[in-house]
Amino acid sequence: MSKGNAWVLGATGQIGRAAVQALVEDGWEVTAASRGGGRDAGWDDAVRATALDRDADGALATALGEGCDVLVDMVAYGGGHARQLTGLANRIGSAVVISSGAVYEDDRGRGFDTQGQPDGSPRYPVPIPETQRTVAAGDATYGTRKIRLEQDLLAAGDALPVTLLRAGAIHGVHCRSPRELYFVKRLLDGRGRRVLSYGGTSRFHPVHVSNLAELIRLAAGRPGSRVLNAGDPQAPTVTEIGEAVDAVFGRRTETVLMAGAPGEDGVGSTPWSAAHPIVYDMTAAEQELGYRPVTGYAQSLPATVEWISAQLEGRDWREAYPVMLRAYGEKLFDYAAEDAWLATYDRKA
Repeated sequence: MSKGNAWVLGATGQIGRAAVQALVEDGWEVTAASRGGGRDAGWDDAVRATALDRDADGALATALGEGCDVLVDMVAYGGGHARQLTGLANRIGSAVVISSGAVYEDDRGRGFDTQGQPDGSPRYPVPIPETQRTVAAGDATYGTRKIRLEQDLLAAGDALPVTLLRAGAIHGVHCRSPRELYFVKRLLDGRGRRVLSYGGTSRFHPVHVSNLAELIRLAAGRPGSRVLNAGDPQAPTVTEIGEAVDAVFGRRTETVLMAGAPGEDGVGSTPWSAAHPIVYDMTAAEQELGYRPVTGYAQSLPATVEWISAQLEGRDWREAYPVMLRAYGEKLFDYAAEDAWLATYDRKA
C-alpha cells in the first residue's frame, strides 16, 4: 500500500538519487524532478521523472498540480525559495529540506564564513546541538542564505510542517566536490608522504549520502516542524580519514604532522582542515525520528574511492571536479610547494 505521493526536487543530484531510492523502497509513489528530467539507472521503473526549472516563474506550481503529500527539496536556498514553498503550502502536506551545518556560529560570533581570518577559527561545543546559535539571516553568504531559508520556512508553522536537515560534510558516490579527492589523487599519483596541518587532528563531521537519505525517509513519514543535524555515527580526524583511504588502496602513506595552521602556500591544508573540531550532536534525530545510521565512514569508503578514481581516469582533476577547483584552488595539489616544505622539514629533523 502506497504511503502517498512524494515529490523530490533536485532528484538527479547526489542526495536526490539516494533519496528517491529510499522513498520508493519505503512505499512512496515518487516524482523525481530535475532540470534535465533524467533518471538514475538504479531507480525503480515506477519512478516518474520530470524536467523542472524550479526558478522559472510559476513552474513548480504548475508541475505540482493538485499537490503532493511530501515535498523533498535538495536545492532550496535563501528567502526566494522559502517563499516559493510557503506559497504552495495548501498543496504540500509536509516538506523535508536540506540545510547545512554552515549556519552555526560559536559564542563569539565566529563561523564558517570567518575561517581563515585572523582569530577567525570558530570554537564550537563538542558536539554541536541544534540549539547552538546561528549566523544572522541575510543574502551575503551560503550560511546566511541557508538560515534565511530555515527561518522563513519555520515561520509558516502548521501551514507547512517542515523538517530541516543541517547536513555535515556530505560524501559518497555522485559527489561533485568529494573531499576524499585530496587523498585519492595523491595515492593515484604515487605520493608517499602527505602533510597535515593542526597536527592532523581536524574533525569535520561527515554524513554519507545514504545516511542523509535515511533521515529524509524517516522525516517524510513523520511530518513536523523541526531542525535536525545530519551526520555519520563517527566523526574521524583527518589523519584517520587518510589512513582509511590508504586501507582501501592497500597502501601506507607517511603522514607528516604540521603544528598549527597551513602556510600561505597551502601546504598542510585539506578540505577538512579546521583549528577546532566540528562535530554534530545526533541525539535529536535519534529521539524524534528513531534515526539509526545505515553505514559508517570507513564502511562506505570503498565505493566512494572507486567512484572518484573512475572520474579521474584519463582526465585532469580540474576537468573532472571543477567545483573542487573553485572551492580550493590549484594549491590543493601543489606538489612542488609540498616537496619544498618537506625538504625543509627533513633538514630540521
